[in-house]
Amino acid sequence: MGIVGTSKFNTYKQKIFSLPSPLRDEDLRSGQFLLEKDEQRKLEIYYAPFEYINTNAKILIAGITPGMHQMRIAYQTVHNFRGKDTRDEEILHEVKKRSSFEGTMRKNLVAMLDELGLSDHLGIRTTMDLFGASNHLVQTASILPHAVFFDRKNYNGSRPDPWKTELLRFQIETYFAKDHSVLKAPLIIPLGVNVLRVSEELGKSGQLDTRHLVAGFPHPSGSNGHRHKQFAENKEKMRREISLFFK
Repeated sequence: MGIVGTSKFNTYKQKIFSLPSPLRDEDLRSGQFLLEKDEQRKLEIYYAPFEYINTNAKILIAGITPGMHQMRIAYQTVHNFRGKDTRDEEILHEVKKRSSFEGTMRKNLVAMLDELGLSDHLGIRTTMDLFGASNHLVQTASILPHAVFFDRKNYNGSRPDPWKTELLRFQIETYFAKDHSVLKAPLIIPLGVNVLRVSEELGKSGQLDTRHLVAGFPHPSGSNGHRHKQFAENKEKMRREISLFFK
């Protein structure tokens, strides 16, 4: 079962449909899709249609925020439904499957999840299937669901601190925490130390059920040069945490 979370899709769907094709980055990161701006901190937040919530998900995989690449694919996915009689929920579900962690990041993520044995526990061939036929098992998300840019570049989750920055913390608590409070004690896999820390803070405040939290998973971005070392150091501990969840 899926639902549309704290959604702005009704506001932005027709605007996305009306964009010229092919989509250009400047059309997406334009004033009509700007949600919030903090000039002093050089932060901009743009609408991203990642609002589908899989309420029956056993696994919650949480990243930082959609980058420009994921944002473009998400908008293109919506744009492809122009002129079709398709329910919003179906459109947004397709956005999640096609766009979540898409690119090198998804390949790196799948390789690490498979090495931890998650696919075996789920009874699937590979965790790549979580983005296809086995998508019903997972909820993919970002602690900042709408696309955040710092100094006009993809925000990396560290500077400024997402939990100590009022604008970003509001986004985390209003969208990510609220939408995912409907999940029933999922296995949460936070991607990177910054997402882990935010998840732990939400758990402490009772805004997110973090009883089953896998600590130590590196962010799978190709630009994270420490990911191999971090994964090797935490691999056995993460394997135990995952096994314990499925027992």
